[in-house]
Amino acid sequence: MHLAYPAVLSALLFSTGLYGVLARRNAILVLMSVELMLNAVNLNLVAFDVWLSKTAQDTLHSGQALTLFTIAIAAAEIGIGLAIVLAVHRNRGTADIDKLRDTAETDDDSEPDASGAARPEPAEKAEATA
Repeated sequence: MHLAYPAVLSALLFSTGLYGVLARRNAILVLMSVELMLNAVNLNLVAFDVWLSKTAQDTLHSGQALTLFTIAIAAAEIGIGLAIVLAVHRNRGTADIDKLRDTAETDDDSEPDASGAARPEPAEKAEATA
């Protein structure tokens, strides 16, 4: 098989994943798009490993070994990422990335929050938790 076919397929997969990361607002869909990008990289690693082993008569297959490490890292990344997304969804009630900004960044403390109640001062918050 010619090297151009897996390279073009990999470029299409990576472009689709990049579009998903940039355009999606749901955190789970962003994680799926990152996985799509990693699979495009894996396809490139294996394709170039096969192509180089045919030309150099090399039996090391380092591209396939790197692919195994990439798959292991991707599995850990998706496990931790999904755990974080689920914890945020339980606390905030949404997985929308645009709505996950912390409201504590504002300087005006007298402004009411989403429930309509005024936010407590930092000293009041420390006394309430002690």
